Amino acid sequence: MTNFEIFTDSCCDLPIEYIKEKNIKFARLTCSFSGTTYNDDLGEGLKYKDFFNAIRKGETPITSQPSVNEFYEKFKEIIEKDLDILYICVSTGMSGTENSANIAKEMILDEFKNAKITIVNALTASLGQGLLVMKAVQLKEEGKSIEEIEKYIIENRDNLNTYMTVDDLHHLKRGGRLSTAAAFLGIMLHIKPILTINSEGRVIAIKKAKGRKGSISQLAQIVLEKIENPEEQILAISHGDCEEEALKLRDAILKEKKVKDVIMNYTGPAVGTHGGPGNIAVFFIGKPRQNHII
Repeated sequence: MTNFEIFTDSCCDLPIEYIKEKNIKFARLTCSFSGTTYNDDLGEGLKYKDFFNAIRKGETPITSQPSVNEFYEKFKEIIEKDLDILYICVSTGMSGTENSANIAKEMILDEFKNAKITIVNALTASLGQGLLVMKAVQLKEEGKSIEEIEKYIIENRDNLNTYMTVDDLHHLKRGGRLSTAAAFLGIMLHIKPILTINSEGRVIAIKKAKGRKGSISQLAQIVLEKIENPEEQILAISHGDCEEEALKLRDAILKEKKVKDVIMNYTGPAVGTHGGPGNIAVFFIGKPRQNHII
């Protein structure tokens, strides 16, 4: 049965062209800086370059999860069409978005007794979440049910790897991802952290690289070591307004491994606020997620 819609939130960082092509509805997080609050609408209103340039000029953006009303209105629009909803949600280890969604879900169920809203935690964010959305769309187009797609995501999400690095440690420190002392020492020694998202959907630091080139090289090496069945899957790379370096990462991987396809896009405000300009992340299906420092 395909009488349902796939739903997500703006943390997915999917290209807006794909979102429109597949008619995917999504809830918008918000981003505030310079006295203005913007809806994160995947780069259409708040342009990615404007966002990262504002950070470069010293702005400190604040992001917020979608409101309960945002979810309620978006859910209601779908339910009134007699369609069920499969919502692939950003990791609860990184955002309180699912909490807003669950409150709105209960409001909908009070009003529409036969409504069905299934919420599944992606346990990742950005294009990692986006890859799960894309897979869900593919499975739906193949005629799979909500239950079958939910089961697939739950059984496979621990193999969806996320690895990232940042160019400026100040943003991780400000977001509480790194202590002041560690950030200071890293800046002094030109150390760049390699981060991942563990099986609980939380960001952890697992390696250190010397310099920018070293961190990008390590990202490529991790992909080459952990990716499985590359010719059958999509490689995703997001970046904080540093496309040239993201392309170098892509090329270093493709030099050694052939993949089905590559998608690239900017890191949106939800993740970009913590990663800052110059952040680069790579997402792929591979060996189980890493949960400790190596």
